[in-house]
Amino acid sequence: MPTLKSNKVAKEKAILVGVATRAVSVKMAREHMAELGRLADTAGAVVVETTMQRRETLDPATLVGEGKVNEIADMVARHGADLVIFDEDLSGSQVKKLETRISCKILDRSGIILDIFAKHARTAEAKVQVEVAQLEYLLPRLTNAWSHLSRQAGGVGIGMKGPGETQLETDKRLVRKRISELTRKLEKMEEIRVAQHNRRIPTFHTALVGYTNAGKSTLMNALTRAGVEAADKLFATLDPTTRKVYLGPKKTAVVSDTVGFIRKLPVGLVSSFKSTLSVVAQATLIVHLVDSSADDFEDQMEITARILSELCPAEVPRMTVFNKIDLLAAERLEFLRAHHPQAVFISAEGKLGLDPLKDRIREFYDQGKFADSTEDAGPVRNIGWGEEPAE
Repeated sequence: MPTLKSNKVAKEKAILVGVATRAVSVKMAREHMAELGRLADTAGAVVVETTMQRRETLDPATLVGEGKVNEIADMVARHGADLVIFDEDLSGSQVKKLETRISCKILDRSGIILDIFAKHARTAEAKVQVEVAQLEYLLPRLTNAWSHLSRQAGGVGIGMKGPGETQLETDKRLVRKRISELTRKLEKMEEIRVAQHNRRIPTFHTALVGYTNAGKSTLMNALTRAGVEAADKLFATLDPTTRKVYLGPKKTAVVSDTVGFIRKLPVGLVSSFKSTLSVVAQATLIVHLVDSSADDFEDQMEITARILSELCPAEVPRMTVFNKIDLLAAERLEFLRAHHPQAVFISAEGKLGLDPLKDRIREFYDQGKFADSTEDAGPVRNIGWGEEPAE
């Protein structure tokens, strides 16, 4: 699959394309496009122009209409753009037709998300998971890749199958074989993970989850001084980070920071990353962090809740925490407090409201029976949360 160049000197110039339909309002399409722009920035591209088309339905051949394709081609020529990124997923035939008409590299939302995940994968398991997702993304897009060779054969009857079809089937078989091999490898990793988890003494485990860029890594650092990268980028954190925290005498727990969620997350990516996100399924308490300053925070909450329903049992306790309250007007903060009376309100960056959050976590801890043990939980950090026991 195509990827963005990692050249730090000359960034690739990108044009973003969105579509508003009966199913997607103009307002929603604009929100999606804003997020696509941040994805492009995270991937290392510079957005030179953005365009959107209103249509009743998506064009099956090129997603957008004939006139819009010509308009995009003119934009590419005018800006000297290196790639065009569509907010909707494209089929293999659509990519081929668009590349022919626009004379530029074509990417869709899933493609750029996978590119970012590939760049941010650090552990061996994360790299395997990304490769599985990439191959599953690539497989249906192999269709028509060799159609020009098939036409040379003059037919598809018995004895008339062209070399193009043979090559296409060979490619598909190799991709499926590789996916099977990697899936078995992931299953073995998961078995080891489950066995290790079952051997551990029950420990209070808090998982930080939420929409990407909600501030999970910043909160993780505020609670544990973990030193997790907390950049204003989408998917800045990919591999989960787990650290020990000291809640008080004989009250030791662990906190995990997880990858952020996003709308239109590729299905294959959610599936392949279920083992990485098993820290969520195994958590004693889920802290759902929300960016209260986002205009579409309610949509972000809904997307996160939907993905969580696929990953963990409903009975796992969840706490809603609204972050970035220092960016809110007083009226909006008051509105949120009134409509979410059970939530906690903080600013991880500004260190506001952290004590009430810690108190709430302690309350959940006191409701269960947990050992003062954090075997395999990662190095102990001086967190300033109570007094850390001397080693």
